[in-house]
Amino acid sequence: QVQLVESGGGLVQAGGSLRLSCAASGSRFSIYTMGWYRQAPGKQRELVAAITRSGTSTNYADSVKGRFTISRDNVKNTVSLQMNSLAPEDTAVYYCTAKCRPPYSCDDYWGQGTQVTVSS
Repeated sequence: QVQLVESGGGLVQAGGSLRLSCAASGSRFSIYTMGWYRQAPGKQRELVAAITRSGTSTNYADSVKGRFTISRDNVKNTVSLQMNSLAPEDTAVYYCTAKCRPPYSCDDYWGQGTQVTVSS
């Protein structure tokens, strides 16, 4: 079992930066594709960024490309999301995820979420 604990959310002015971190407990962190989702009030949850097991490949939502960077440390069992040039539309609860993909057989996990609020 994997437990994910996010930190780093908060209130920031438009144009500012925040760095979200997610600490994973449990074993086999490196087998999971890690990602960040967000959900704004009244909107569906959406994928923000994801990173492969080795960290060599990433993908981003179009809305955050060039502003957000996802990274992971398979020694420290952490994944981070550096968010720059934040805008009010980035306001949401951000969730860290650990997703299991072939050839592994395991469960997917979600963190409890951390609030990011961007003021205009």
